[in-house]
Amino acid sequence: MEFCKILFATFFLLLFSKSNAANSKLFREYIGAESDVKLSDVPIIDSSVEFHFILAFAIDYTDDKQPTNGKFNVFWETDNLGPKQIASIKDSNSNVKIAVSLGGDTVVGNNKAFFTPKSTESWVQNAVSSLSDMIQQYHIDGIDIDYEHFKASPEIFAECIGELIKSLKNSGTISFASIAPYDDDTVQSHYLELWRKYGHVIDYVNFQFYAYDKLSVSEFVSKFKEQASNYGGSQLLASFESGGGGGLNPNDGFFEACKELKEQEKLGGIFIWCADESQKSRFQYEKKSQDLLAA
Repeated sequence: MEFCKILFATFFLLLFSKSNAANSKLFREYIGAESDVKLSDVPIIDSSVEFHFILAFAIDYTDDKQPTNGKFNVFWETDNLGPKQIASIKDSNSNVKIAVSLGGDTVVGNNKAFFTPKSTESWVQNAVSSLSDMIQQYHIDGIDIDYEHFKASPEIFAECIGELIKSLKNSGTISFASIAPYDDDTVQSHYLELWRKYGHVIDYVNFQFYAYDKLSVSEFVSKFKEQASNYGGSQLLASFESGGGGGLNPNDGFFEACKELKEQEKLGGIFIWCADESQKSRFQYEKKSQDLLAA
């Protein structure tokens, strides 16, 4: 009887935390995919927000474009984003955490990075082993799932990724996990299956709203609520591409949309793709994002 009470209480707390995830002061930014940007190049890290740098990318491929069945390798530029630099930024800012994003769009040029497991068991074993070593070496706190191309069914993707997250969390290797879907039928089918089966071990949804065509403020808010419904109870983050692109750009009403979502207590945070592109605008949008979240 006592065990049942504890189990019920745990379930209630998990349910409560999921359904009350927004608003939050979480700011996240991808870094390392496009240039030799440094962590220290980002001039503003507001101590009142939780700040995540997301290293882009670790991919289970070799440098000569061969898939490795879950054996992940570093594909970001390590001279400026190495263990020493990561340890330094974390030592200087207690609110900074580091994630590593898995997969991405391409590997070595324009070759697509496919999710290609030989079997669920072998992929998970290889992924846990290779990522555990990488996470320890680079002082990483969490993982982000950003596969965009698939040679496996939604069911196999869900099982592989879900079991990977569970294993890394159960061992204490990571403290959080996120997913980064966007509005494409194939992509959504894979991530929604993952969410359906393993949403309880996923902490954040970095939905790529910049993958939409151009949006107005009202359209962005509507799309945000639609994805909040798809990923029910999630801590869903609003997003834009700092170098310009689709969705709702920061100069066209993004922050207005975020203020509206915040007033409705639906804003689970903000993330930016990416620090590499933000250099050109001197990281002004990073400051605006953090100011809005901290207010």
